[in-house]
Amino acid sequence: MKAIRVHEFGPPEVMKLEDVADPTPGPGQVIVRVHAVGVNPVETYIRSGVYALKPPLPYTPGGDAAGVVAAVGDQVTGFKAGDRVYTAGTISGAYAQLALCNVGQLYPLPADLSFARGAGLHVPYATAYRALYQRARAHAGQTVLVHGASGAVGIAAVQFAVAAGLTVIGTGGTERGRHLVREQGAAHVLDHKAPDYLDQLMPLTGGRGVDVILEMLANVNLGKDLTVLAKGGCIVVIGCRGEVQINPRLLMRAEGSILGVMAGTPEEYAQSHAAIGAGLRAGTLRPVVGRELPLAEAPRAHHEIIESTAYGKIVLVP
Repeated sequence: MKAIRVHEFGPPEVMKLEDVADPTPGPGQVIVRVHAVGVNPVETYIRSGVYALKPPLPYTPGGDAAGVVAAVGDQVTGFKAGDRVYTAGTISGAYAQLALCNVGQLYPLPADLSFARGAGLHVPYATAYRALYQRARAHAGQTVLVHGASGAVGIAAVQFAVAAGLTVIGTGGTERGRHLVREQGAAHVLDHKAPDYLDQLMPLTGGRGVDVILEMLANVNLGKDLTVLAKGGCIVVIGCRGEVQINPRLLMRAEGSILGVMAGTPEEYAQSHAAIGAGLRAGTLRPVVGRELPLAEAPRAHHEIIESTAYGKIVLVP
């Protein structure tokens, strides 16, 4: 099969399309024929070597994919060859024509959802659910600010929050992106490139600020977020690309909190994917694919996900 391989940490160009042996399923394992691969920012950090956890070299990147079960190993129940699935992690890496998975890493893909959209489910929607509900404990009636709401995690967060009865204020860096955020149900959408955009936010909340802030780029925004945090509010840091300085007095004034997001427990993962499945069935969750690229163009995808203005999900097609 064809797969992207990384033999050394470095820039996107270290990713090479190579021929590798087809994986074979062991007990409790499943082979998925990959139809689409979701590209996530975390994969760029791992590939560059700056992430805290580094896989042994060489490796195939990625954990998010959608496709069809090609083969199952012994002791596998609940899935059979031909089933449509999406992955929540893999053993062998998702940037490939075939992916080896533990059976617990697979979830059914609804028949009316394309493979490209299915590849955008795990990291974006599980991250958004964890940030909103498992970390921030958000609830109906609150106001949430979603920074970078036109990206994959941002879109997922807007959809989850709107469905739960929160008032959503989203930001986007382009008019196209802001239009997309409005389409997802955000009550207000601001241009985060405008120097006074946070000044516009306060009147929208009657001067009290926002209860929950989902922060995709903490090294740029965290200090300013503290100026619009409501009493007792919280900021959930989902993404950061550098160090940051803040004024703790602003945090004290709001009696607020700053929370981080990483992977949860197996039980919390199960909760996230139960919520994702329910949202897909109800029609409240609708992944947005911004661009599809051939698998060989994985380096281009990594450049774009870091350098370009976010608009939905970037997907690789084997």
